[in-house]
Amino acid sequence: MKLPQTIIAATEEIFSTMVDMEIESMPALDEHVTTFRESVSGMVGLAGSCRGLLAIHVPNPVAKAVTGNFLGLEVEEIDEDVKDAIGELANMVAGGIKAALSDGGKDIKMSIPSTVSGEEYSMEYSNDGEGVTVPFNCSAGRFLISLQLQRDL
Repeated sequence: MKLPQTIIAATEEIFSTMVDMEIESMPALDEHVTTFRESVSGMVGLAGSCRGLLAIHVPNPVAKAVTGNFLGLEVEEIDEDVKDAIGELANMVAGGIKAALSDGGKDIKMSIPSTVSGEEYSMEYSNDGEGVTVPFNCSAGRFLISLQLQRDL
């Protein structure tokens, strides 16, 4: 199973059914992006037969547009609703990936989603296992989904 295709399938499913927003995947990046400016990142940890971290990194204008579509309301600032929405999107995408990684994901547990936002921040990724970042374009701009994964053999 190829991780980029798994990420794309799960993300397209969530954005078409829950966010009602068309997205287009781009080729996977060679390396993780680690520095973000004026963005919101939602993260979900995975544990069990697959361990790792799923993160969605969304620039503020895109985060406001996605949240507005997701919640059906006008969003003018990065507030708790936006952070919660981006965390929940990370949770739903991680759930789709979890189900694709093993027999319905029964042997993989997910953490509660968390978010970080700010003018500038960095994230570090482990060198263990596989890692991939897939960019997506939508009408509001570009966002990234990163997956760092270590599988038990």
